[in-house]
Amino acid sequence: MPVANRWCSAARTDTGKVRTRNEDAFLDCPEQGLWVVADGMGGYQGGDIASQMIVAGLAELPTQGSFDKRLNDLRQCLHWLNRRLGQELTITAGQQDSIIGSTVVALMLEGNRAACVWAGDSRCYLWRGQRLYQLSKDHSLQQQLIDEQQMSIEQAQAHPGATALTRAVGASEHLALAVLELTVYPSDVFLLCSDGLYQGLSCDALGNALNLASPQLTLKGLFDRALRGLARDNLTAVVIRQ
Repeated sequence: MPVANRWCSAARTDTGKVRTRNEDAFLDCPEQGLWVVADGMGGYQGGDIASQMIVAGLAELPTQGSFDKRLNDLRQCLHWLNRRLGQELTITAGQQDSIIGSTVVALMLEGNRAACVWAGDSRCYLWRGQRLYQLSKDHSLQQQLIDEQQMSIEQAQAHPGATALTRAVGASEHLALAVLELTVYPSDVFLLCSDGLYQGLSCDALGNALNLASPQLTLKGLFDRALRGLARDNLTAVVIRQ
């Protein structure tokens, strides 16, 4: 049976001030307890195709079954999409070296259970008890340099390839998805967003917006602030609360 709708949510995307097309896509399905943000890999052909395929594929997932089954279905769907993007679309693009890929971050909620699944640098945040938690961990060269080379954030950001992704759907033959499960509390607020949104905002700005009374007000606060900045990339956010 469909998931009981305990959650209210809102979503928004914007091309930003520099890009000519929007390669982000989102899924906002509170009735299914499922939300997704996908960011087509900038600079590659067909990034918008990849992000839209991910959102469309996950939107078709069955709502029946246990939470664990639905989570497994979501992961299997992303693996299938990885194969399809890596094989069929690369061939049809007519260039052997072309890559059609996208980040993905998905949140599934049912009862007091939550699961975040991701690949790439689109993020999932949790606002709980007046504190901001970043649930996802970026799959990027910058994060790898911090973890493996013990670089500071500033040193890693200065690296010429810092923004390169180390994982994404469609980027390699084997897709390694990260999964985090947690228990939900009544006042929790979740934010899914592409890097174009969070890169222009401080943790304080994110927290102040997530502390507002409704998902719609939070979105307005986030986008008003981000669009006052450089907004060099596409901006996408989904806000979920009870």
